[in-house]
Amino acid sequence: MNRTYEIMFIVRPDVEEAELDKLIEGFSANVTNGGGEVKSVEKMGRRRLAYTVRKFNDGFYILLNVAAAGSLITEIERRLRVSEQVIKFITVRMDEEEKRLAKVKAIRDTKVKRSAQPIAAPVQAPAAASDADTEEEKKPVAAAPAEHVATDAPHETVSTAV
Repeated sequence: MNRTYEIMFIVRPDVEEAELDKLIEGFSANVTNGGGEVKSVEKMGRRRLAYTVRKFNDGFYILLNVAAAGSLITEIERRLRVSEQVIKFITVRMDEEEKRLAKVKAIRDTKVKRSAQPIAAPVQAPAAASDADTEEEKKPVAAAPAEHVATDAPHETVSTAV
């Protein structure tokens, strides 16, 4: 079963451009001979490494997008590990990631965007029926007088300390 993988590897900085192309062609040939398919090859150029790897501070970054079986990928990784020109590599299985991203996009597409909806005018309250109702609503309600009621519960003292 073919799955999609991203293989990124870093080549030593002292490798010539012709040797770099030959190395990429070699790995691409290994993939196609093993029954896989190279979807794309991206040379990202010479970049500085985050930390020293095998006494190198920079290297050429190459990204291969490959559709292949897992056994073929283990063989490519073995060849990357053995190759003296490759100083670092990583392989990421992308089919699960693509499936997850497609699911998230489908969920987002089903939801209605608020920015796409027209802005509704604010709803105003209906006018009051009579002036008497509005006068009653405007009057403040007087607080009931506090009476001392004898209860069985002990009295609590409340202090208002600032």
